[in-house]
Amino acid sequence: MLFQKASAPFINARANVHSIMYQVLYALIPGTLAAIYFFGWGVLINLIIAASICLLSEALVLKLRARPVAVTLKDGSALITACLLALALPPLAPWWLTAIASIFAIVIAKQLYGGLGFNLFNPAMVGYIVVMISFPGQMTFWTEPLGVVDHWLSFADTFNIIFHGALPDQSSIDSVTMATPMDTLKTQIGLENDIESTRHHKVYGPLFSSISGTGWQWVNMLFLISGIWMIKQKVIDWRIPVSFILSLLLISNFFAVSDYSSYPSALFHLFSGGTMLCAFFIATDPISASTTPRGRWIYGASIGVLVYTIRTWGGYPDGIAFAIVLMNMAVPLLDYYTQPRIYGNKEID
Repeated sequence: MLFQKASAPFINARANVHSIMYQVLYALIPGTLAAIYFFGWGVLINLIIAASICLLSEALVLKLRARPVAVTLKDGSALITACLLALALPPLAPWWLTAIASIFAIVIAKQLYGGLGFNLFNPAMVGYIVVMISFPGQMTFWTEPLGVVDHWLSFADTFNIIFHGALPDQSSIDSVTMATPMDTLKTQIGLENDIESTRHHKVYGPLFSSISGTGWQWVNMLFLISGIWMIKQKVIDWRIPVSFILSLLLISNFFAVSDYSSYPSALFHLFSGGTMLCAFFIATDPISASTTPRGRWIYGASIGVLVYTIRTWGGYPDGIAFAIVLMNMAVPLLDYYTQPRIYGNKEID
């Protein structure tokens, strides 16, 4: 029995891969600028390292495969992978960690499968998972955002920490880094401290805003606005981000209402960590995401449930990368069983 199957990337015929990729890159700019504003020079340095390594890795592999280099590099896909990695990794992550994540993303997760259009998994999330599992200590090097501190760590200090591991004024790494609000809240709940007391704690309180985490809510809001623009421009399909946000909202609200002292609010989940980056820029990857209308609903909703499950009961504070890769594995099954019926036919023999 043969069913009609859509191929990836599932792209609007009026646009080509190049134009779509660059529209995604343009849409990343506002949220990226906000991340740089709140978290400092480290985000910009991460971007430069990731972009350089991703482009170089892609060029080397294409050369080895005797494929056209210049044309492929210009499609923008490697740059998007670099941007997603740079935004996901801590601003003070060592340079070699960003390089390892970038190499794995391009060489293993993308080119090993045949390049753009053939990769089963989201490359950026594969690179992120590799370094998260391998170097958990270095993945906690988040700078204190503006609002918690009055000014950025200087460029010289940031550069020295990233490239030389040299700390300013002989201080410990704890004096220049912090846990994210999600990680802090999860740790305090695990210690049987309620959410309200954590938010008003003299040490942890400044990390939290009225909605989510200091700085994080603005970064997420800008990615949300950019995502809506991409939907309006038909760069991405609306089903995946809408189903992801709705499922995360419903499940987080259900538990928050049942016990508001131990479960953060739905708004906290929606505007913390990489939620909106995931909803509009990661989950909607046209290559590794589901390609059928019903499949996209299931795909997005399942990611939302997995993200909440990992955040709440798993061993990692966010869980977006793991949720994405797990659902990437399910895409062939989803697409097979959710194919739309061909007009006038139930199946093709």
